[in-house]
Amino acid sequence: MSIPASLSHLIDALRILPGVGPKSAARMAFHLVQRDQKGALELANALENALGALKHCRHCNTFTELDVCEICLDEQRNHAQLCVVEMPTDLMSIEFTRSYEGLYFVLMGRLSPLDGIGPNDIAFKQLLERASDGSVEEVVLATNFTTEGEATAHYLAEMLRARGLKVSRIARGLPVGGELEHVDPGTLAQALIERRRV
Repeated sequence: MSIPASLSHLIDALRILPGVGPKSAARMAFHLVQRDQKGALELANALENALGALKHCRHCNTFTELDVCEICLDEQRNHAQLCVVEMPTDLMSIEFTRSYEGLYFVLMGRLSPLDGIGPNDIAFKQLLERASDGSVEEVVLATNFTTEGEATAHYLAEMLRARGLKVSRIARGLPVGGELEHVDPGTLAQALIERRRV
């Protein structure tokens, strides 16, 4: 059976999502086209709107619709602490714990030599500029406890300490190989409270 080109293109487009293989993409595509065309149009509009409206915060590199995100603009936060995370989902996970009151920096990735991702492929230079702005006293490394996350934390710790900054690492209340967005808030809060110098 030949699949119409437009449907085949939709299936291929859905496969870019993490964890979506060919069968899942086909099920989603058929569902959207056959059962929920209104939902499909809302999804298309939401994607177009997000791509047009979102940009990176010029201070912390997370997604925002403004030049500077709400967290960076909040004067009540501790501007002497900077928590470094891999992705915006990690920032959201930490915020959900309500146990950290400093600012953030989002790398938008992590070192992964096997995937060809080195220091120039993520926001290391931006982070170093941000951490060296004179207001930051402590940098909290909250990268994931994966091999790549650990390598990223080690690399950053060396560079930040060389600039005279206090560097700490969130505690290992998290499972080895775990990702922040999948950790319960209590465990994540405890990991932040028990962070240690590296």
